[in-house]
Amino acid sequence: MRILGVDPGSRITGFGIIDAQGNRLRHIAHGCIKTGKGELPERLHQLFTGLSEVISEHQPDESAMEDVFMAKNAASALKLGQARGALIAACTHAGLPMQAYSPTAAKQAVVGFGRAEKQQMQHMVKLMLGLHDVIQEDAADALGVAICHAHHLPARHRQLAV
Repeated sequence: MRILGVDPGSRITGFGIIDAQGNRLRHIAHGCIKTGKGELPERLHQLFTGLSEVISEHQPDESAMEDVFMAKNAASALKLGQARGALIAACTHAGLPMQAYSPTAAKQAVVGFGRAEKQQMQHMVKLMLGLHDVIQEDAADALGVAICHAHHLPARHRQLAV
């Protein structure tokens, strides 16, 4: 099962792709889609096309995205929601099933503690996937969401069979 994980952002969106076979996880790719400082509609278009290109290149079977958390600034929360919508549209346009996970659930699945720091997440993602280079925070979070989804796959498939 090839899984695309996405950490949405209106300026920087992280993505990570892993293959999951049973308990085995294998790193395929990771990176960031950076939109710059343009107007929001243009940035949303860049997010949609950027993620669509990633999907086309790596052909994932499923997608998982970090859910929106409550931001302190309402305007930022609205922009993040719109960015997330553009990214969900790219996944559904490609026919990918989409599952959302809270940041706490992703951290719990990877680090074992739902309130883990960003650096702890980066470190554990590197260990779990056997990576040696520094991973940008947004890409590490996206890989963490993909790992979280991989851990939930057996239970999810059991529910679908019922």
